[in-house]
Amino acid sequence: MKIPFTRPSIGAAEVRAVTRALRERHIGGNGPISKRVQTRIAEITGSPHALLTPNATQAMEMLLIALNIGPGDEVILPSFSFVSMANAVLTRGATPVFSEIDRGTLNMDPKDVARRITKRTKMVMPVHYGGISSDMDALGAICAESGAFLFEDAAQGIDATWRGQPLGTIAPAGCLSFHETKNLTAGEGGVLLIRDLELFHRAEIVQEKGTNRSAFLRGEVDKYTWVDRGGSYVVSDLLAALLEVQLERRHELLARRMEIWRLYYDGLADLERKGLIARPVIPEHAGHNAHIFFLVAESHALQMKILKHLKSKDISATFHFQPLHSSPFASKHLPGANYALPETDRAALQLVRLPLFSGLSKKDARRVIAETIAAVTT
Repeated sequence: MKIPFTRPSIGAAEVRAVTRALRERHIGGNGPISKRVQTRIAEITGSPHALLTPNATQAMEMLLIALNIGPGDEVILPSFSFVSMANAVLTRGATPVFSEIDRGTLNMDPKDVARRITKRTKMVMPVHYGGISSDMDALGAICAESGAFLFEDAAQGIDATWRGQPLGTIAPAGCLSFHETKNLTAGEGGVLLIRDLELFHRAEIVQEKGTNRSAFLRGEVDKYTWVDRGGSYVVSDLLAALLEVQLERRHELLARRMEIWRLYYDGLADLERKGLIARPVIPEHAGHNAHIFFLVAESHALQMKILKHLKSKDISATFHFQPLHSSPFASKHLPGANYALPETDRAALQLVRLPLFSGLSKKDARRVIAETIAAVTT
């Protein structure tokens, strides 16, 4: 039987919630269900303010607009990340500056970030790879000294922490994703988390097409109108209904993922002892959420051997991010971006992600372990 790479956990409760929303005609954006979900996310994360968005990419775009980041500004982000961050920066006319990653966690390397800070740097955007926190102490210190705004891409980070604080809430702003591949899902969807009230008010204007509609709905103004730049960054209550159930199931879903993650971690320990692979490194102050289980093979040839073998056994495993700094787009449109980032290149050429989702059985996880060992040792 084929083992899929990921599969969302959708049950009867989710079906009932979406059906109820349909019957009650809750299908538009920023409706009563969305409002409840925003409040619940704020409670879970401890964030003072939360705004549901169609996806994490648009959460980033909203914040960039709210901060008036644009032409002439630079934003530092890891090259080993999904293209959404770079696209959000480019959409505003700003320049993405690609940084190196740490070998163990595959997160942004603070020392490399410090080297890339200039007078034009307006934002630093770390990614918490696989739900494992970046070094927020070091990055926070760099931004405090330089004046750059610190924003957390915690798209993979729901229920993960740094020093006990939820990811996405440590910096002045951050985002989470509820894409179908994430620990909790609405199919699509994201949330923008903001600490400062004034910035939150600017962001909610951006979210509502540049109008003060949210203030109108709170009774703060007697009519709403166009007051600033904005877009349409609201989520249908249908998706919010699905997410509302997922949020209530989060402890159950997390416990199942952690069980599989630990099976992989323990089951592949001998390969690491032999120097054939490296397992994920969890920093002392990080509490991860088992979003991804990855291994880093000792060579590109071994990466390809593992992927080929697992595919032949009907096990869906894959590589991950391809470096942004040397991508075809960057080579053509950002000629100054193609500088040496050896750890980023290494991760792209040697990383393997194994199947991991809450519905994966222990039996299937053990099969994945056995076949991974077979791929490496035969």
